[in-house]
Amino acid sequence: MDPILHFFMNHFWWIVPLVLIVSVAIKDIFFNRAHTIKHNFPVVGHLRYLLEKIGPEMRQYIVANNREELPFNRSQRSWIYASSKRENNYQGFGTDQDQNAAGHIFINPAMFPFNLKAGHPNIEDPAFVPCAKVIGLANKRKKPFRPYSIVNISAMSYGSLSSKAVESMNKGALKAGCYHNTGEGGLAPYHSFGADVVFQVGTGYFGVRDELGNFSMEKMEALVKKNPFVKAIEFKLSQGAKPGKGGVLPAAKITPEVAEIRQVAMGKDVISPACHSAFSNVPEMMDFIEMVADRTGLPVGIKSAVGKLEMWEELADLMAERGTGPDFITIDGGEGGTGAAPPAFADHVSLPFSYAFSKIYKVFAERGLSDRIVFIASGKLGFPAKALTAFAMGADIINVAREAMMSIGCIQAQVCHTNRCPAGVATQNKWLAAGVDVTLKSERCYNYIKTLRKELLEITHACGYEHPCQMTMRDVDLSMGDNNMTIKLRDSYKYDKVKVNFNGMQEIKDCPYLGGPARKQEKQELAEVK
Repeated sequence: MDPILHFFMNHFWWIVPLVLIVSVAIKDIFFNRAHTIKHNFPVVGHLRYLLEKIGPEMRQYIVANNREELPFNRSQRSWIYASSKRENNYQGFGTDQDQNAAGHIFINPAMFPFNLKAGHPNIEDPAFVPCAKVIGLANKRKKPFRPYSIVNISAMSYGSLSSKAVESMNKGALKAGCYHNTGEGGLAPYHSFGADVVFQVGTGYFGVRDELGNFSMEKMEALVKKNPFVKAIEFKLSQGAKPGKGGVLPAAKITPEVAEIRQVAMGKDVISPACHSAFSNVPEMMDFIEMVADRTGLPVGIKSAVGKLEMWEELADLMAERGTGPDFITIDGGEGGTGAAPPAFADHVSLPFSYAFSKIYKVFAERGLSDRIVFIASGKLGFPAKALTAFAMGADIINVAREAMMSIGCIQAQVCHTNRCPAGVATQNKWLAAGVDVTLKSERCYNYIKTLRKELLEITHACGYEHPCQMTMRDVDLSMGDNNMTIKLRDSYKYDKVKVNFNGMQEIKDCPYLGGPARKQEKQELAEVK
């Protein structure tokens, strides 16, 4: 055998790595002009970029403590994961929260909790808690709707999320009895497993658009008629993560199916306009809402982030004058966001939920309109204390988005915009999405929503109430920080919540407009069709 070949074969284990290292070094020194670190420190400079890439994951699991991480800290994520898996979600040895930190929430319990007597609906189902209001009843819509659950799945589009993620959420929502908001990406087959659906329409009018990209009333009517599980329509004016910018779906996430559902072309980013073309001011929007509600028979609402109040005041004044208007208003806090957004928008544009909601609620309450509107709250509210604070401020329903994503496996990798979601939730990569077991994940989504509702009720009962809608601005205190004092929500936000007309959980259970599991006949017909 040739001596050189013999030497190479005997020392293969170190020669090949050496050749690779030398090749990388030569490339870095002589050909790399884009990265100074790699040029000046060949080979080892690559470690810097590797550490930068995996830095968030390293900090998430090793460096950060239980309470300091954003957008969701480890304690919050752990509670969601444990709840979704029906594991022990308790904590031992007291709280690790700094209860003197500014903004810490204190819920005030009653001396005597609410007493569940024999025959009460919550004896049979400790997580039974529908909305206290009926959507569309005040405006006399043809098909009013009372959501079966006060906790529902917020707007997340198929395309942004994988088909298996959407299917898991829809099947989990069906079991939990909550509604599932489609997001602005249109109604997909994966929204169609029987759960109540709120069909969201954004500025791109996906699924209900004509050849020019404008809103098509004919397609809207056809969609509603074909899909009786669609219970309400929501027009998105803006969203918390990027108000003033339309949604963006990168070309890498557009599959032939996504393109067909959205009625868009393959191979290029889909960017929704910043503004609606169907209306351009408040009076036109009100006329448009009435037209859609009349033609479809469904309740119609709007979703928006909050900044300037002038147009909100105009809307409230016109509603008081005309006796018409949106059936529900979804307030999206600036801390929200499930997809991609420019950092400047995500960080600085629009108010966080607590400031946004309090300002808008006051506008409508001052004009005597709070009983005509179902207020839906969104923005990191998928935890018992935060959700009850929202109810105390006047919310009737909360929507959860990222919390629902975590219940089906999201690990907060924060790469939703890259199509490389490692959990298979926010990606169209078939290999990654294949890791989502729909049977398992839908059960976990159901467990999370049920657990959240159950704990919401338990704290509500501890406060002496039967339903979260009875919580008031005087039932929650906020810590003021260094002075070790607290202040009631009423004194912080300068208003009192208007009392909701609530006559007991049994009356709600018997309501003819109740959605969710109450729709037995409709669900049976849907199953027969499938």
